[in-house]
This record gives sequence, structure tokens and C-alpha cells, in this order.
Amino acid sequence: MAALGGKLTKRLVENHGPGRHGDGAGLYLVVDPSGARRWIVRVTIKGQKNRAGAPLRTDFGLGGADVVTLNQARERALEYRRMAKRGLNPRFNAQMDVPTFEELARQVHIDRLPTWKNPKHGDQWLNTLRDYAFPKIGRMPVDSIGQPEILMCLSPIWTTKHETAKRLAQRLKAVLDVARSKGLRSGENPVTAVKEAHVLPKVRVRAQHHDAMPYADVPAFYAELGARTATAARALQFTILTACRTSEVLGMTWDEVDLEARLWTIPGARMKGGVQHRVPLTDEMLAILREMRATASDYVFEGQKRHKPLSNMSMLMLMRRMGRDAFTVHGFRSSFRDWASEVANAPREVAEAALAHQVGTDVERAYARSDLLERRRVTMDAWSRLFSKNNNREV
Repeated sequence: MAALGGKLTKRLVENHGPGRHGDGAGLYLVVDPSGARRWIVRVTIKGQKNRAGAPLRTDFGLGGADVVTLNQARERALEYRRMAKRGLNPRFNAQMDVPTFEELARQVHIDRLPTWKNPKHGDQWLNTLRDYAFPKIGRMPVDSIGQPEILMCLSPIWTTKHETAKRLAQRLKAVLDVARSKGLRSGENPVTAVKEAHVLPKVRVRAQHHDAMPYADVPAFYAELGARTATAARALQFTILTACRTSEVLGMTWDEVDLEARLWTIPGARMKGGVQHRVPLTDEMLAILREMRATASDYVFEGQKRHKPLSNMSMLMLMRRMGRDAFTVHGFRSSFRDWASEVANAPREVAEAALAHQVGTDVERAYARSDLLERRRVTMDAWSRLFSKNNNREV
């Protein structure tokens, strides 16, 4: 920002005697009888009135003239006037050593980058604050945020977007906790205070279930997919066979696959639970993998861009085109789980392990070191045989 001109010069700043010396546009050099020199700016904040009902003029200090140069004082005065014109009180920025909420939130986001499972999770964390907090409290210093400001962020979406509001509350709390740990705040976190006061209405949230295709109908649908040549069709077939999540299948790379050992190992970084998951490969799964080898891509299921995976919407859009928009891709995991329980009579721990679900308490999981791979292989072979008889692919 280029500094504006005014009446004062560097020489006048150094030599003016005691008094209040104007530079123009509300900026003054104040010289005390002791010889101390400091800058102030007088602004009229839009919308604020004094006791008589007239516009309220307020002076703000900009620092000592021995550390703040004339040009710096002009630049700061200009910024304060711009804030006042928009109805913002410059006092919130008077303490230059206290960051604004947005400044600290972005720094917390950077500090936590190594802990995100993937960049998408990190983006979601910041985007929630960007959309619902920054417009309201982003410019406020973190030591000025209390319960009213928290309610200002949460109330508009508490009932209409309750899950988003809960995540927003968690992220607001995290930023303010960091502020306190850095000595920028004191006292109770206002997010905690709002929660414990029960000032927000209680919201009843019904459990959201992914619409699953009945397992008896899945083989016929799988056969329809077999008649299609699109990569999305092969990816969806593989998803059905493995009962894995969309992101796990679409992010699958060839270095995760051991064809000789008939094993697909998904690293913990790509798993929802953060734990490595091994998938036993059946004959039907291997037939799909051998077919996809022809693409010579880094990813098993390559998208439109070379060496990039399919879009995460590709399989769902395919289902819609096939008239199965009443169901979801994730629902096939439920289809498998129902079949495993009702038809295969698979033990609960085997069926849950196939879905990469954590079962039992922390203590129980500590002793259950095995991932039941070979027992799962038997179950997955039986599941795959439902589909191999419904298509003509050579194994």
C-alpha cells in the first residue's frame, strides 16, 4: 500500500514542540511536554453515536514516533479509516500482537497438516471455518471472542445443518484452545460454556443409513455391469466383490497388489480407521485386475486423465444411468453384511473384519492381533461365487 502525502515531514516530526500537530485526514502527531512523540488517528465509526446522538469520533493510538515512521503512521491511519467506514471498530486491531481468529485458524491448519489422513480432510477442516466463522468473527482478535460470538456462528445452522454445526463447534474450540495455550486468551473456552449452558436447542438426529440393494438382487445387477465396457463398471464390480469403500477402491494402486499371494494390502493412510487392511483376492477379483492391467496406469482404475484415478462420483453416476438411483455404492457393504449373516452364517468377527470395522473394546482389540485373513478368504470366496456364474469372464 502506497503511503499518502500530508502536511508533516520527517524533519517536522523530529522538531515539532509540544502540542497536537495534524498531518491531515485525522492523523496527528502528539508531542508531550516531556518530548515524547506518538501518533493518533481520529475516526468516525459508521453507525456509532455519542450520548447526544451525534456521530461518535474516537482517537486510536498508532504507536510512538520513535518506532513508527511517518509513512507507516499514514498507512495505518488509512487502514483504520477504511475499517471505520465499514462500521468496524479499529480497537480490535489496536493490539498488534494478538492475531485475529482467521489468522490463528489458518496457522493451526498449517500446523496440523501432517496429521490429516489426506489433503481433503485438511481442506474440509479449514473450509468449514471459512464458510461459517470467518465472515462473522474472522477479523476479531482471538482474545475478544466470547459466547455471543460463538452463538453468532452456530445458531444459523444449528438445526438446519446440525452435523456441520457440530463440526464447526469442534473446530472453533480447537482454535480457541490453541489461543489459550499460547497465552492469547484466559478463562473457559466459550464453546464449552455454550455447550454446558444448553442454550442451543436440542436436535434429534435420525441415523442415516446408506440405501442398500437387497443381496438377492446384487448378482443380476453385477451381470448387467459385466455387459458394460466402462472402467467405472469394472470398478463397481470390484467394489461389490471386496465390500470395500469407494475411496479405497478408486485410490488402489498396483504396488498395493500381490497377484501371486492373491492379496491386496491397503495402507493405513488410506483407511477410514487409519489401520492397514488386507483384502484376500478371489478368482473373480483377479480376473478384473488382469483385465485392468492393459491400461498400464499407476492406478488400477484409471480416470479420464492419465495416471489419475476415476472420479469419486463415477460409480454412483453409472448406477443412476442404469436406473438404480434408489441405491448407493456404499450400500453394497450392507448388502454383503446381510448376506454374510443370513446366508453364509459367517461369525460376526469375520464379517466385521471383512468390512474393516473395529470390533470390541480397546483391550479386546489389543489381544486380537489377527486380522482373520484366511477365515475371511473363505467367506469372500463364497461371496464371489455368487457372481462368477453370472458372467462369461475367463478366470
